[in-house]
Amino acid sequence: MQPTPDFDPGKLAKSLLRRSRQGALATLMAGSGDPYCSLVNLASHPDGSPILLISGLAVHTRNILADPRVSLMLDERAAGDPLEGARIMLSGRAEPAGDEKELLQRRYLGAHPSAQAFVSFKDFSFFRIRPTGTHLVAGFGRIVDLKPEQFLTDLSGAEDLLAAEEGAVEHMNADHRDAMNLYATRLLGAPAGDWRCTGCDPEGLDMQDGQAALRLDFPERVTDGTALRKMLVRLAGEARKMMDQSASL
Repeated sequence: MQPTPDFDPGKLAKSLLRRSRQGALATLMAGSGDPYCSLVNLASHPDGSPILLISGLAVHTRNILADPRVSLMLDERAAGDPLEGARIMLSGRAEPAGDEKELLQRRYLGAHPSAQAFVSFKDFSFFRIRPTGTHLVAGFGRIVDLKPEQFLTDLSGAEDLLAAEEGAVEHMNADHRDAMNLYATRLLGAPAGDWRCTGCDPEGLDMQDGQAALRLDFPERVTDGTALRKMLVRLAGEARKMMDQSASL
């Protein structure tokens, strides 16, 4: 059955990738090739691909080193019947961090600050899953196979933004927590909380309060620090306007 016209599968898959903090990782057992599944914590690369921090003592790590092919199941963890919520099965190859270790570590610790205790352990390493595709199930008539270019964020031409990301995240968390709360409550309809920024990319801003994660999509693509600052000021203004309108009712 074809998806309904109002359904945007790429946008939903992107949102799940950005908001998910845990997932079921499937690997192939070294030697036998039998399927093996484990629960893992994860974060997202600026392009949306999943980041893992895993121990060399874990079975799934030994499996990956023998055969990097993996799949990752992510779901909305919605209340009620979990089969009524959207979920994706992402397939790909898990690759060691290499030259991206600093970036992967920063993004992962933004999502999982408590993991700071493990990053210095010699047996823990960062991996990035390079997707080859994903299968999205979002309800009746909403089952779609997507290619990576349909659910990953294009980073071409955004080098300046990526270089400014770390400073921008620190600045938002140090000086603009009020704006973060406005984004969450007024633009995204979330409860008030201790919302902080965990990352940004050309298409949006990632926020988190404890293990609750939100994705704020930008109305237009941004590719440098100046454009990012203007976009965040604009969105804060829109959020304050919504707050004022609500107060006047």
